[in-house]
Amino acid sequence: MLLKMKSEGLKYMDQIDQDVLERQIFIAATPETVFSFFVDPTKMVRWKGIRAELDPRPGGIYRVDINGHDIARGEYVEILPYSRIVFTWGWEGENSPLPPGSSTVEINLTREGEGTRVLLRHLGLPAALKEVHAEGWDNYLPRLSQAAEGRESDQKAWSM
Repeated sequence: MLLKMKSEGLKYMDQIDQDVLERQIFIAATPETVFSFFVDPTKMVRWKGIRAELDPRPGGIYRVDINGHDIARGEYVEILPYSRIVFTWGWEGENSPLPPGSSTVEINLTREGEGTRVLLRHLGLPAALKEVHAEGWDNYLPRLSQAAEGRESDQKAWSM
């Protein structure tokens, strides 16, 4: 397992021989606040994407237009308020190497002192797409932290 720390507080834990990508970040906000950024379309676009269509219930749509041409789409699988969100993930578009719903993102929120430890696990990624998704999550998780903590993001939108 590869482990290294970045100044933003992200922990990288790529499991090299598995199809799981893991990231952790500590956010100085309550689990209730962080949770809302995964289920409220207005809050989603404060940290990821330019438009979001979210129906946070099992079977409900998860669709985020990341930058005007890359659209992540799946559906919510599990919602446990303030502690766990699971949704499927893929990319819209003809001949997408990762079609909508073909991988799964698990978000676990754990209260830690006055903040929240976020554990993100992205499962079912083909080896060829793991690095680009790692770069994407590495771009967006610090933005989630900034948004949930009430700060403005200093990072740009992601492009695949």
